[in-house]
Amino acid sequence: MPQIIRASLWLSFFGIILLSWAMLYMMAIDMDLDLIGRPGPMAQAMSDMDPRMPMSMPMAEFGPLFAMWAVMMAAMMLPTMVPTLTTYEQLMISADGTRAGWLGVLLGYFVVWVAFAAVIAGVQLALLFGGVINMLGIGVKWFSVVLLIAVGAFQFTKAKETCHGVCHAPMTYFLGQWRTGFGGGLRMGLGLGAFCVGCCWGYMALGFVGGTMSLLWMGLATLLMILEKLPDIGHYVIRPTGAVLIAAGVALAII
Repeated sequence: MPQIIRASLWLSFFGIILLSWAMLYMMAIDMDLDLIGRPGPMAQAMSDMDPRMPMSMPMAEFGPLFAMWAVMMAAMMLPTMVPTLTTYEQLMISADGTRAGWLGVLLGYFVVWVAFAAVIAGVQLALLFGGVINMLGIGVKWFSVVLLIAVGAFQFTKAKETCHGVCHAPMTYFLGQWRTGFGGGLRMGLGLGAFCVGCCWGYMALGFVGGTMSLLWMGLATLLMILEKLPDIGHYVIRPTGAVLIAAGVALAII
């Protein structure tokens, strides 16, 4: 029975991820965007619209934007949780971890990222009404340049190193913050989620460079975040990524 429960939970976990990506794909199609976020005629017309116009435009309203970002958090961040959840499973054998605690860790982590979805949806609205990005979430040139360089520079900071250290080695975090049961798992999940937001917020913000509904950006950001959490190569990915982002910002400024 324990193995059946374990298999069911893992299958549900990956099912949610696949469903989230399918929903994002359908959203992109509905918005007349291709896989790399390039707009078709309808999307191009929408990107030129003024958000202050007296008509209903979902991308200029908090509710639809928050829902979009929440789905994106599930699609992009849940895959990065696999090492953390498997680490917790090791403690179910060597310590007193439980399947309820495993679910608590997962829920706590996701709650933090949903909260971040609310924050970044608000940021997107502020940027939209401030004329910094258009209706598709694509920033003006100067903003994209600044954002690329800023996120690239963050890869070299102590804050990135500290937050990545927790995300990259969850066993150390678990041993230092260990709590039992669902409530304990939830508390540890909230802490892990907070460190993960501190580590990966920049990749989310980069959606404002090429468009927040670009599946290419989502896929690349997810891949980079997964690579950063891999035990053997995670530490070797951060600074080269930062250098590439800074170079991309400088190149965009020159073009």
